[in-house]
Amino acid sequence: QVHLVESGGGLVQAGGSLTLSCAASGSIFNFLAVGWYREVPGTQRELVAAVIRDDSTHYGDSVKGRFTISRNYAKGTVDLQMNSLKPEDTAVYYCAAALDAYDYEGTPSYNYNYWGQGTQVTVSS
Repeated sequence: QVHLVESGGGLVQAGGSLTLSCAASGSIFNFLAVGWYREVPGTQRELVAAVIRDDSTHYGDSVKGRFTISRNYAKGTVDLQMNSLKPEDTAVYYCAAALDAYDYEGTPSYNYNYWGQGTQVTVSS
């Protein structure tokens, strides 16, 4: 059974920074893709960022230029560096991991079958 554990959430003022980390019970680097999602009560969970085994990265439009996802080999984690935080970034952030993907209209769609429990990020104005 694979377990993902997030850390690094908390309360920060607008314009500040936070770094979230995702660790796995085995190696986080065994996964094909690792992503960060966020969820606000009453809304759909949205993809924030993902890093793929080929080192490609993907970002949601609302965080491009502010957030960076990366592999931290020293810590054995996948980190999400969040800068210039805004109140609308307030959410529960989840780490998700995929071992495989399927083709969806010519684009890989990753099967995020493993999820962490989430960590709260609150940005005050």
